Amino acid sequence: MTGYVTRWISEWIEGLGKLALLFAEAVRSLCIHKPNGRELLRQIYFIGVKSQSVVLITGAFTGMVLCAQTYFQFHKVKMDSATLAVVSVSMCGELGPVLTGLMVAGRVGAAMAAELGTMRVTEQIDALRTLAAHPVDYLVVPRLLATLIAMPLLTAESIALGITAGYVVGVHLLGIDPTYSWQHMLRYTDVSDVVMGVLKSVVFGGVIALVGCHKGIVCGEGAEGVGRATTEAVVYASITILISNFFLTMFLTPLLGGL
Repeated sequence: MTGYVTRWISEWIEGLGKLALLFAEAVRSLCIHKPNGRELLRQIYFIGVKSQSVVLITGAFTGMVLCAQTYFQFHKVKMDSATLAVVSVSMCGELGPVLTGLMVAGRVGAAMAAELGTMRVTEQIDALRTLAAHPVDYLVVPRLLATLIAMPLLTAESIALGITAGYVVGVHLLGIDPTYSWQHMLRYTDVSDVVMGVLKSVVFGGVIALVGCHKGIVCGEGAEGVGRATTEAVVYASITILISNFFLTMFLTPLLGGL
């Protein structure tokens, strides 16, 4: 048992080191080479535009169920008008970026790992090296940059639609007073909540792109290797998002408290 735990910890630390090296190499490439504009636009369309449906549905129904559950509890103590404030703060700082990151990890992270894993298995990545095209410059950088651009926009859409859906449910379905609900939401939702959500989305975007690309590049041979890399990309990215969310909240809350 002790040997298994030790091996698992060493593999985890080794994986973090490889991700750090991949990130450093991508940053170096961004500073030296200009990204491929056409590939960057294609990745932004694939990651951002084509992920909107799942992100918006997730944000809308999260805001609706959060509003309903908060109302059922607040109604017991006659605090109905504070329901929308809870929905707004929760969606901006926590649920919006986290759920968006998990949805994008499931869709985009798996696609990146499968695409790059297939290229590795079919020796296309080796062919790029033969043509003096570095795989990080050509494959990783456009995906990383596109994810960093698309994630804050997707998160903002999820937050906005979640709050709107919660307002509609609270006012038109549960009968909450719209004036006081809106006033309390504006009063208790700070700029720091929105900034925290945006910063988290940038970090989560980097995690999704790095994990997906790394798992694809180092995947094993054959269809089984590609399938395992795809599964690991989604699982590891999701777990990293949930773990990093806690530390980001603990770090950013006092830092942004003055906004």
